[in-house]
Amino acid sequence: MTSHELLYIFMGAAAAGFINGMAAFGTALFALGFFLTVMSPVQAVAVTVSIAAVNGVQGIWVVRREMMANLPRLARFLVPGLIGIPIGLSVLGMINAEMLKLVIAGFLILYGGYFSLRRKLPDIAQRTPVIDILVGFAGGVLGGAVALSGVLPTMWCSLRNWPKAEVRAVLQPYNLAVLGFAMILLIGKGAYDRETLLFVAVAMPVAIVFARIGIAAFRRIPNALFHRLLIGLCLVSGTLLMIREVL
Repeated sequence: MTSHELLYIFMGAAAAGFINGMAAFGTALFALGFFLTVMSPVQAVAVTVSIAAVNGVQGIWVVRREMMANLPRLARFLVPGLIGIPIGLSVLGMINAEMLKLVIAGFLILYGGYFSLRRKLPDIAQRTPVIDILVGFAGGVLGGAVALSGVLPTMWCSLRNWPKAEVRAVLQPYNLAVLGFAMILLIGKGAYDRETLLFVAVAMPVAIVFARIGIAAFRRIPNALFHRLLIGLCLVSGTLLMIREVL
């Protein structure tokens, strides 16, 4: 492994770990740009999924009490999301994945840009079980189709008036379940060959360390700023996704 490859793996793992640790989403959007420079697409996805799964366990431990206290809320997102994954996989061959990613990127940019410029964010306090179920299901479909399961739940949860730990108690287990399902599929397809496992072995320690840094930042961020941060990350994620798809 060359120093050039090590540099890109380090940067991708650091970005993936920190973002996952701080915001509980965006691992793939921030890491794949680095990993795809030195890995094949299958290898890059396999490494990213592994990092997200391991760091997801760390993140869940941070908000375990909030997660257990709000299991019915989590179920409204997670159960429909898991149902949506195989549907997304089944339509993968019938859609233009690149065009769908561009549409999602544009939506993220509009959403993130609009709410970033607003002085006051929406403060949705009432229970919305139907919308929660629809968002969870749509996220699962997008996860199966284009590996972007966390986009819609993050956009929706960032507009709720939930404390930051309760937001994370939805996003972290949701994304972990979807990514765990993706990892099982990748293992079944033989994606984790010797070279890919070497990439994982190099990237994982870096990602774990930077995830701890991200978690430390999460604990210090005020609730209002955390919601702003999620919206800002939507804008950055959409921009990165747009650039990667266009190039």
